[in-house]
Amino acid sequence: MSQRLLHTPEGVRDIYGKEYAQKLHVERQMKTSIHLYGYEDIQTPAFEFFDVFSREIGTTPSKELYKFFDKEGNTLVLRPDFTPSIARCCAKYFCEETRPLRFCYMGNTFVNTSNLQGKLKEVTQLGAELIGDSSVEADAEMICMVVQALLSAGLERFQVTIGDVEYFKGLCEEAGLDEETELELHSFISGKNYFGAQELLADRKVAEPYQSRLLKVADMFGDMGSLSGAESMVENARSLGAIGRLEKLYSLLQLYGVEEYVSFDLGMLSKYRYYTGMIFKAYTYGVGEAVVKGGRYDRLLLQFGKEAPAVGFVIVIDSIMEALSRQKVQFPPAQSAIELAYGAEDFAEKLAQAQKLRSQGTAVLLLPKHSCRAAT
Repeated sequence: MSQRLLHTPEGVRDIYGKEYAQKLHVERQMKTSIHLYGYEDIQTPAFEFFDVFSREIGTTPSKELYKFFDKEGNTLVLRPDFTPSIARCCAKYFCEETRPLRFCYMGNTFVNTSNLQGKLKEVTQLGAELIGDSSVEADAEMICMVVQALLSAGLERFQVTIGDVEYFKGLCEEAGLDEETELELHSFISGKNYFGAQELLADRKVAEPYQSRLLKVADMFGDMGSLSGAESMVENARSLGAIGRLEKLYSLLQLYGVEEYVSFDLGMLSKYRYYTGMIFKAYTYGVGEAVVKGGRYDRLLLQFGKEAPAVGFVIVIDSIMEALSRQKVQFPPAQSAIELAYGAEDFAEKLAQAQKLRSQGTAVLLLPKHSCRAAT
């Protein structure tokens, strides 16, 4: 047998034994915390038509998708992101529904990143989506659910950083930037590449004071007080509305009692272009990337024929497990199965004993005497 058959491809891995038991425990705890807010489970296919994740939707770039063809010649992709799938599903089955919909889901996503990035190409995500509610109260519910889910997993030291893409978009509009320049600047600002942003704005001859204001966006992060100058820096209604909404959101998070876990960053932007307002990411030490990503996407469902605002998030379970391991968080001891040894002469007796214990919720291993670690 070829040794290659024993190995997994780059970017995927086997999980088993104690590690998998701990992962299942974390998934159960986090999902239970979301169910407490009235969210119902939903399941969508692991692969969809290519158009569900196309450039027009604003999701993962085509070069990072796992693409293949069905027998009819349709281009299919393994899902890289749950949100467009949930949007499609809601538009199909709840097109006429006007009451807000709350869904919770869990499954694996697949992104064909470069091997040089050292990232997993298959990760487990747990998420929630609130469809049909445009209110800031819905935004606050999302943030609070994230905090409660992370606490339920065993994390204590983490931060949920909140921004609003409307502030940046309004400032770009005010400065008269074209779409191409805005997208390039978006990339530099979100990557905190100050020099790249400065060079771009100078090359495009963006006038003052807009050039300085756009560069300053990258430095607007911290507590709510750190955004005090953001309002005076703009004149357009779009950016001013974003600041006003963030202020209202913060007051609601204070009512929830989770403000200690929250910070703000107006320079935080997302590679997903379907976000339309508040966006957020959660970070914890021991992991370099965000363990939670989410935000508001009020126009995404229109791509599938349903006009409805929406907000949601995904938790990257694999990153949570990495953080818990590096922070040396203790898991509750797993229940070990009782071992019952049997011989040919007493199998019926041991089987009856095992069945009784199993009916009471106790795990039992029924083993031949010669293979039992400690005969009972």
